Amino acid sequence: MWFKNLRVYQITEPLNLNIDKLDTALAEHKFTPCMGQDALKLGFTFPLHPSIKSYAHQLEHLFVFALKRQEKVLPAAVINEELQPKIDTLEAEKGRPLGRKEKQALKEELIQTLLPRAFSRSTVTQAIYDAKNNWFIVNTSSASRAEDLLALLRKALGSLPAVPWIDSNQLSQSMQQWLSNQALPAGFSLGHDAELKAPDEEGAKVRFSNHLLTTDEVQSHLEDKLVTKLELVQPELLSLMICEDGSIKKLQFEELLANKNDELGWEDLILRLDADLLVMANELAQVLHVIKDQVQPLVKA
Repeated sequence: MWFKNLRVYQITEPLNLNIDKLDTALAEHKFTPCMGQDALKLGFTFPLHPSIKSYAHQLEHLFVFALKRQEKVLPAAVINEELQPKIDTLEAEKGRPLGRKEKQALKEELIQTLLPRAFSRSTVTQAIYDAKNNWFIVNTSSASRAEDLLALLRKALGSLPAVPWIDSNQLSQSMQQWLSNQALPAGFSLGHDAELKAPDEEGAKVRFSNHLLTTDEVQSHLEDKLVTKLELVQPELLSLMICEDGSIKKLQFEELLANKNDELGWEDLILRLDADLLVMANELAQVLHVIKDQVQPLVKA
């Protein structure tokens, strides 16, 4: 269980969770597949491994959840191929072109007839509640996917007081400094990828990939652009891309860290998954604290 993208939230009131009651509460909102004309279904699934039949998993101060999303896939080309003959037929019958609302109604009717024959696509989104640090960490780059999980968990628990983990305005200011190689979070160095965007209406963007970010070519853009994405590296541990909205993408753990528990093997699946989970969660907690602590002084200034 190694997360690749992060949407992070601060839990403002600690959650008093009992693993047995939690598992029961999530089971009431378990995933069921799309049937018939269902276009989308969401529900909790087994977070640790499909063979471990529990909707919530606890390891010390960590609670693990997973939301399964299944949606019917109807390519636009397929819809349009079926839709156009129906439009042509109706226009011929009425002796006039169909209006926008008429075409939309016809399209929606067609989609309902096609859904039972459509392929299904499923994705699973995992999340960790770190009760020690009050972080809620979702393994996704999509804000909407993270909100789907939070919303259903809030429904299952009755409440879930979650707010963004960091102030985006202050983060943006810090990212300007970091790209200029100043006041980087402790233990981090600049990576080789960055994106900057002009704050005007045109919003001109410039992206650098596999590039030395300290060169004049890159640094000159700080004069009229804001840093929107920036790669940071902890040598021999991990690399990540932090974004202006506080999300983290392209999280990669180095082999030294990811293979730390290899001597355990996989004979005891739960033991190995728990060991990897603990290593990852502890490292993420340190990373989040280091980044937030470096941004926070700007708030107090």
